[in-house]
Amino acid sequence: MSGEFAMYTAPVLIAGEWRQAAESGRFQPTNPTTATGIDRWYPTSSWRDCEAALEAAATAADALRLAPAEARARFLELFADAIEASAEEICSLAHEETGLPLSPRLLDVELPRTTGQLRAAATAARTFSWARATIDTANNIRSMHAPIGPVLIFGPNNFPLAFNGVAGGDFAAAIAAGNPVIAKAHSAHPGTCQQLAALAAEALADAGLPAATLQMIYATSREDGYRMVSDQRLGAATFTGSRTAGLALKQAADEAGIPFYAELSSINPVVLLPGALRERGSELAEEFAGSCLMGSGQFCTNPGLVIVPASTEGELFIERTGELFDSAVPGTLLSAGTLQGLQQAVAQLEDAGATRVTHNIECDDNRLCLPNTLLHVSGDTFLQHPAAFQTEAFGNAALVVSSQSTEQTAEILAQLEGNLTGCIYSSLADDDDEDYARLAPVLRAKVGRLLNDKMPTGVAVSPAMNHGGPFPASGHPGFTAVGVPASMIRFSKLDCYDNVRPQRLPPLLSDANPLGAWRCVDGNWTREPIC
Repeated sequence: MSGEFAMYTAPVLIAGEWRQAAESGRFQPTNPTTATGIDRWYPTSSWRDCEAALEAAATAADALRLAPAEARARFLELFADAIEASAEEICSLAHEETGLPLSPRLLDVELPRTTGQLRAAATAARTFSWARATIDTANNIRSMHAPIGPVLIFGPNNFPLAFNGVAGGDFAAAIAAGNPVIAKAHSAHPGTCQQLAALAAEALADAGLPAATLQMIYATSREDGYRMVSDQRLGAATFTGSRTAGLALKQAADEAGIPFYAELSSINPVVLLPGALRERGSELAEEFAGSCLMGSGQFCTNPGLVIVPASTEGELFIERTGELFDSAVPGTLLSAGTLQGLQQAVAQLEDAGATRVTHNIECDDNRLCLPNTLLHVSGDTFLQHPAAFQTEAFGNAALVVSSQSTEQTAEILAQLEGNLTGCIYSSLADDDDEDYARLAPVLRAKVGRLLNDKMPTGVAVSPAMNHGGPFPASGHPGFTAVGVPASMIRFSKLDCYDNVRPQRLPPLLSDANPLGAWRCVDGNWTREPIC
């Protein structure tokens, strides 16, 4: 091997084996807290690895369809147990690779969320609550959701555990629905992905599932990424990341007819109504600043846009929020790419006409960070360039818009793209009810999750949660990436059985099915309980 490729690179997981990659290059992750490279190298796989993974996944999909749901549930629970047993090691590595705080963020919040998701998916697998079994006895027609086939997962950089392609919500949903997973590790935390994959491989063996139920590669060329998402052996693909990369992958998948579920961009608008500001303006400034700067603003649901009245109360809110931004220590950003993207976004907002409210320009040159940045623009200026002012500044930056009236706020909301969340703060004495009634329907059409008097940053793992929304918040407004059983539907296809003999039906569609189904008897639909 040449001197350039002399250093050891981590193995990939393909067809149940850890093997040296058929590599076309290699990369080194960075420690964001020191802005220096981590002394570990990871391969960029050539198409040979991709082909091997796709072929093994197709074979595993056939076997996995025959495996009992209990085996999938058992695997997910064993994996959750293994993650908890290695919590310190996993979180220490994730901290090194992402700069996210070891405690409370990783150890106390994200890791428990990850294992909780895995166990919730295990329960859904056992009960078949996601399958939506439906039986029309009069016409002898029956249907249910069933596995779609191998799922390719591109995980994001900002949740190295809870959204990781090897262990996160997409992974749990795909496996629980009976599909093998090919995970593309994120280049910002490849070591964390490798460690999780090793634990998953052991749990798969203990649960008796096909070894290729999970496979993992670290990176591919762009061309091979497009080729993978368009491969007919895939059932579906899912992506969380930048709009540019996501749209390119989506186009390739769409042209091949492969379902592609993407989370691409969201500025998560917050509207502060006049009564709310009169009652508790300073408190709302603290709440907004805290939400914006939490985790250095690196959340999909970070509130990047706030609309306030052009009034004395609105001006005081802007002034106080700017002070809070200036006085807070800038957080560490996840990667050099994140820093560069944030710098570009702030520059684009300023070029469009936004002005800086914050004055602090100090930041630690020895780590990846940017001064906390609050920008301001009038409602009139926003409406002149609405697309430019919706540039997502992923990180510790936000834009305040001063609106002249409720009608102008409605115009601003009507110009927004789709978002994951939207929030309205109103008077506790109901003084804002008329304004709320005017604005809520406009905002409701633009977001997946509507909040009142609550910042959007937290995403509870709940069956009722929607972590999705109209484009570009997601690629399809009817699906969620958080909350089983709903999140599992993305990785299923609807199977219908018309006049099929009883002994040939899946057990779930049997008249004797103990788990329950929607049934039509004499024209009346009833839902039997799921046990």
